[in-house]
Amino acid sequence: MISRLPSVLKLGRLFLLALLAAGWLFGVSAVAEVQKTIEPAAHQNAASEDPTHVADSAPITTGLRVFTCGHSFHAAFITPILQDMANGAGIEGHQIAGKSYIGGSRAIQHWDIPDDHNEAKKALNAGRVDVLTLAAMHKPDDGIEKFAELAFRKNPHVRVTLMEFWIPWDKFEWPYKGKPEDVNNNSATVEQLTKMHQPYFADYDQYVENLNKKLGKPVVFVVPMGQAVLALRGKIIAGQVPGIDKQSDLFTDKLGHPKPPLQALEGYCQFAVTYRRTPVGLPMPKVLSDAKNPLWGDKLNRMLQDIAWDAVTHHPLSGVPPTAK
Repeated sequence: MISRLPSVLKLGRLFLLALLAAGWLFGVSAVAEVQKTIEPAAHQNAASEDPTHVADSAPITTGLRVFTCGHSFHAAFITPILQDMANGAGIEGHQIAGKSYIGGSRAIQHWDIPDDHNEAKKALNAGRVDVLTLAAMHKPDDGIEKFAELAFRKNPHVRVTLMEFWIPWDKFEWPYKGKPEDVNNNSATVEQLTKMHQPYFADYDQYVENLNKKLGKPVVFVVPMGQAVLALRGKIIAGQVPGIDKQSDLFTDKLGHPKPPLQALEGYCQFAVTYRRTPVGLPMPKVLSDAKNPLWGDKLNRMLQDIAWDAVTHHPLSGVPPTAK
């Protein structure tokens, strides 16, 4: 019997190794299956926690309460235009919640208005704002963050839109140090305009991304009006815009205040971001028809709509995905 022990022990060792091997293989297989269930969940959680993840982008069909703060390139004219376009789109219940207008202003100037006279703060504190539109001169300032934080605190579903506009004087300088007669809008090329605006757009985009991360979700969205203006000026240079032959025909002065076609273009950009809907197909807005310029007809109106929708759907921070196009 003693002589048979080595054989028995050998068989035992082989059986034990087989069991261990089976257990190891089962363990690896089980871990692999667990990984398959954990990893997608981890990715989903990461996506849902990413504050730069695109927010709800469905088109909005009901009227919104819109408060506007800004300067003469925005707040001076945009509220009735947006109301008119909402009506033209058949959106019922659009409301002008209020307006704060200061020429050449930064957002902080609207914030610093004393509280007892600050209509923007009153409306936000009362939760009477669905969309707050802002425009600031050249560089982002602290007022944007202050307004966004207050708006979000009082209404977790609020959206703040920040307009990236066209650079005044065709020169990245504020206040402008030259003379009006030194400005020649018609000499600008697409390359020059693009080079001048790129740093400005990049600063605003980075500011918005950082602010949304701080807020924990997308709250602030970009209205890419400046990009739309550059596209329109490029078409003017190429001789493709009906009723507008020169770039200077877009402006009332050398500073760059907008004539009705640019005001309509801004309205379409703001409409597209506010309601996440295409402006293409909307009727002629009053801002164009009331100008009574026979050259500013349906073809120009349709081109402005196309340019606005293209700019909005191609900007990653507009809240309107490219698929909407």
